[in-house]
Amino acid sequence: MGHFPYDAVVFDLDGTLFDAEEGIVSSVVKAMKEMGLEIPQGAQLRQVVGPPLRYSFHDLLNVPSERLDEAADRYAHIFRSEGMYRYSVYPGIRTMLRVLKENGIYVALASSKPRDLCEHILRHYGLRHFFDRVIGETDSHAKLGKPEMIRRALPEHYERAAMVGDRLYDMEGAKAAGVDGVGAVYGCGSVEELQNAGATLLVSDADELRELLCPGAAVPRGFFLSMEGPDGCGKTTQANLLEKSLRQMGFELVRTREPGGCPISEKIRQIILDTENAEMCANCEALLYAASRAQHVHQVIRPAVEAGKVVLSDRFVDSSVAYQGGGRAMGVDMIRQINEPAVDGMLPDATVYLAIDHTTAMNRRLNASRPDRLEMESGAFHGRVQAAYEELIDRDRQRFIVVSGDQPVEEIARQVLRQVLKRLEPDCEQEA
Repeated sequence: MGHFPYDAVVFDLDGTLFDAEEGIVSSVVKAMKEMGLEIPQGAQLRQVVGPPLRYSFHDLLNVPSERLDEAADRYAHIFRSEGMYRYSVYPGIRTMLRVLKENGIYVALASSKPRDLCEHILRHYGLRHFFDRVIGETDSHAKLGKPEMIRRALPEHYERAAMVGDRLYDMEGAKAAGVDGVGAVYGCGSVEELQNAGATLLVSDADELRELLCPGAAVPRGFFLSMEGPDGCGKTTQANLLEKSLRQMGFELVRTREPGGCPISEKIRQIILDTENAEMCANCEALLYAASRAQHVHQVIRPAVEAGKVVLSDRFVDSSVAYQGGGRAMGVDMIRQINEPAVDGMLPDATVYLAIDHTTAMNRRLNASRPDRLEMESGAFHGRVQAAYEELIDRDRQRFIVVSGDQPVEEIARQVLRQVLKRLEPDCEQEA
């Protein structure tokens, strides 16, 4: 067990690993509406997260006993088709699970949800590979109860174990199973509820939980991801969709852009893109981009990656190589040399390139809004940009993730996410 307090940790699902409130509450409300039942005045809907489902419907929402089966069936259908996709992994949980596994700690799940549903949720959000065992209720009416689920989740041999949860049922179950109860105050239970239920310790967020379970353990290095492509390729739209998906899966993400990304670099961006600066020479332009990048790397990118974050940048040095090296015909190697001190060893771990013909892309861009100084360049300029990108990809195929940008937005997003996850966490298998 080394210097860690526990060699086995069991987690609850809702309110502990996942912010489940929106998904569960929306499913409960829709089920009640379909049954023609009113939500009782003053009902605290947040309290339906955590307790057994039939208890929530009967005791919190006053559903008649004879309609509980109907309520449970309606809820289950709505939740599986809609509600579970409104979950999000709490910030810091993914990092904590990774640290636990990298340090050899046994990790399990014990939830009052059916086991197959627990498995599906964990796989959909790419967390299943962190867990040694998953225990949930069966579909039968003979429920295991939290204490028995915790016992079944634990390994055959362990020195000291903890159950982490956000409601009184988790703390009472831990006590009955003979393990420490760690109350997650960031979930749906109150401090008073958790303390009264016998919590051994309380934590206010996932970072505090990580420090409790893995004191002194180093946070793994983060990941630097950039997105590239010709103007009009849909890059920013895809970056937005990728950011949303990664955040929902619990990746701690820093979103940024180039040129810009921090106050000094944003001021340089204004100079570069200002249409009134038409007389700017190619050397000046290239050096301004490099200067902006140097501050961006120093102030934003490197600190975030070293802190374990995922940095997602809308453009990086490859844009300079393509636009100044190719478009301005300054040469790929010249622009790389100019940017070497700016990049300072922080080349992206992976780069998504949206491949689309520059003419098609520029037509899209011009139909969207007023173009900036570089977007007003000739078709020949943008043709050279595209050729330079293709040369970069040929030189470094291992880094680049090439996805066709001439597809429906949703399909591009699906392919980008799948390929990015392979780079971020090779063991992560997301299930639709």
